[in-house]
Amino acid sequence: MKLLLPLGILAAIGSVAAAALLASSAPSASSPTAPATLGVVTEFSLAWPVPPVSSGSTHELTYNRALPAGTDPVFWVTGQTHDALARVTLDGVPTFFPMPSGSRPHGIVFDAAGNLWVTLEFAGQLARIDQTTGAILQTIDVALHAEGAPFPINTHPHGLGVAPDGATLWFTGKATGTVGRVTFAADGTATVAHFALPTTGSVPIYIVAGPDGAMWCTELVGNAIARVTPEGVVTEYPIPTYNSRPIGITPGPDGRSMWFSEEAGNKIGRLDITPSDTAPGGVAVSLTEYPVPLLHANTILASLAFDSAGNLWTQAYVNQNAPYPAGTDAIVRIDRGITLAPPTPPTGAISDVPVTFYEVPTADTVMHRITQGPEGAIWFTELAADKLGRLELVPVTEAAAKSPRPLLKKSPAPDAPRKIRPQPQFCG
Repeated sequence: MKLLLPLGILAAIGSVAAAALLASSAPSASSPTAPATLGVVTEFSLAWPVPPVSSGSTHELTYNRALPAGTDPVFWVTGQTHDALARVTLDGVPTFFPMPSGSRPHGIVFDAAGNLWVTLEFAGQLARIDQTTGAILQTIDVALHAEGAPFPINTHPHGLGVAPDGATLWFTGKATGTVGRVTFAADGTATVAHFALPTTGSVPIYIVAGPDGAMWCTELVGNAIARVTPEGVVTEYPIPTYNSRPIGITPGPDGRSMWFSEEAGNKIGRLDITPSDTAPGGVAVSLTEYPVPLLHANTILASLAFDSAGNLWTQAYVNQNAPYPAGTDAIVRIDRGITLAPPTPPTGAISDVPVTFYEVPTADTVMHRITQGPEGAIWFTELAADKLGRLELVPVTEAAAKSPRPLLKKSPAPDAPRKIRPQPQFCG
């Protein structure tokens, strides 16, 4: 059962922390015949067995996109300072699996063969996980073993991605300003290679395969996007906005672009990729930034994802280093028309592109990651609240049937943007 309540009222039914009809979405310019919809937001509390070090610590989420027919999909979620993983059904029922004490699991992905991998950031390892028992089946040491160093240097493997071949793993070395590549022999033996990013202290965060066969990562402090070829050749693309703090990055639906979110810049960035015989790495790249309207002046962005229709989703939340005035956090839908906006570097305009805010019931969430789930809903993690969220877009008539008190609520007019400088503990 889902309880659908007006904004500002919270309820608890079993594992469902709260659900609300919080925003309406009229037919957009790019889809004039689409029915009006409401966003149904449901939050699932994750009662991790080990308390976090300070605030909550619900980080990455993933699911296996290549499940055999007839297999029920589930989400896997990392609880970093809980030292645990959670396997969560689509109705929000979690099963928890402890990881080694102090290992701090963070990045989590499935490879093309269906193996589940996680970064044990503080242990300096990647681990392959048994999806039934949660046991660690294999660990890979990804520390830097530098000549003359008295001990291995922990790279702090943070983000984790799979190369286009479906088998090679790539990770970001958050502490060392590096990216790492893990290849496998036929017998499963792993070989690790490290590649330094040109910018010292870049703090790479997220890494994902691009449509050009390369890996792309965000540099939180380096204020750049890095492209890494399969051979480890790195090219950096500086972001025009100062101290933008890029977080998430994902391929565009057109097959020739990458998109990223700027935590402090409050912008979405697009990198258009064109083959070139003369440009570094064999591609020419142009970068455009699109300012995202803000619900509040102290709002910052988390990650981003495209849905199957080409709409772009991101997360906006009140910066907990500047929490006043208090305000609501939201999932933001940017109409697919943004992908058709002309690339006019360095700043593009999306004034004609519909933007809808779906406010979540919980305050002070510290949004973290977002993806479209296997059933088409938008799923997201609330780091500080230790919750997994789901947003369903349903026709107004159906939404009314779900609740005796349906609410159609337009998002408030956004405040004018201003620069926010968040602190690292709430990022990445």
